[in-house]
Amino acid sequence: MSIVFSVFSRQANAETSNSWLDAITFAAQIEGGINANPARPANGVNFGQFFGDKANQPQLDQVTLTVARAVDTTSAKYEVGFLIRGLYGADGRYFNIAGITDRAIANRYQFIIPQAHLDLHFPWATRHGLDMQAGILASPMGVEALDPSLRPFYTLSYTTEYSTPFEHVGAMFQWHLTDHLDALFGVDSGNQVSFGKGDNNNAAAGYFGLAINGLAQGKLSLTYLGRVGPENAVRALGPKAGSDQRFWNDLSANYKISDRLSATAEFNVLHDEGLRADAYSFVSYLSYQITPSLTLNYRGEIYRDNTGLLVTSFIANNAYMQTVLGKATSTQSAPPTTFGALTLGAAWRPALGRHIKQFALRPEIRFDRSLNGTKPFNDLRNTGQFTFGLDITLGF
Repeated sequence: MSIVFSVFSRQANAETSNSWLDAITFAAQIEGGINANPARPANGVNFGQFFGDKANQPQLDQVTLTVARAVDTTSAKYEVGFLIRGLYGADGRYFNIAGITDRAIANRYQFIIPQAHLDLHFPWATRHGLDMQAGILASPMGVEALDPSLRPFYTLSYTTEYSTPFEHVGAMFQWHLTDHLDALFGVDSGNQVSFGKGDNNNAAAGYFGLAINGLAQGKLSLTYLGRVGPENAVRALGPKAGSDQRFWNDLSANYKISDRLSATAEFNVLHDEGLRADAYSFVSYLSYQITPSLTLNYRGEIYRDNTGLLVTSFIANNAYMQTVLGKATSTQSAPPTTFGALTLGAAWRPALGRHIKQFALRPEIRFDRSLNGTKPFNDLRNTGQFTFGLDITLGF
């Protein structure tokens, strides 16, 4: 072990230390966009949308700076790495963590630390061993990510927003059982909370699941993640909030139909004992690459909120985190509703030279509708809502 961890040893030579340090990378990314709504809601909010929630208002979504040292997860040796990322922008309102950065800025543009974790690879028991990440972690559940370069659309699905967690303080493990099967498990303090006054119920939560890849001649991959733990605030629901469980279940599948066409499906079930709330959803995605720089994307979703307690728009800039902590704030909800949403878009990613590692221009048109006759949209006036989004991402 002293050889593998020689970077931390007094006997490590300069060549070994420099080799480890040389693998450290730095990156920056900027994203801004606008999400137009011809109905012009009086409260200025596109109901049911987190990213691009401010109707007809351009905004700076994210400026991120990242320093990282990647771990070779296939190595037969012990590996040590890390990732630290800071983010400033409108998206920070929804991915904040109580007790860490939730009180830093209360305005529309907020600063968060979405990731700050130590990464370890252990060559234990199986051919590819065990990987661990510990610290501030992005949730592994779901198809869509905070990073705009890792998702097909500017806006998010209802499933991502209301039926998957966002951020954690804890540890996540990936045990590579075979070349095609990984066991996933972890423990944390809860969704978007930390410890002490930053925890809303002083109870832990955790993940369990499996990831299967390389099926159907390498074209098919499957991931199931379950999660159990109390997520509601004692301030809102009383002492039982620390024992009433929330059960999350998310199954996704990706199939590469051809070199240009791929399909993804996600099925999610959520049950909350404290809220006595249930949600069921299905999301489908298609992606077709017309040219190396131009891709067309489709997303279709049906999301059922059985009680009307889950799908909520957060009017005030700090309303989301106030709700996590069980504090009174400005929100807008709808009756129990079955939501249907169709999103069509394109992603244009031309090469702009060696100094700009990534450029992406993504227009989208989205139509949301209540499928059971309720009127959740545009100040609770309409059964449907059209939005027209456009964002630009630059990576350095």
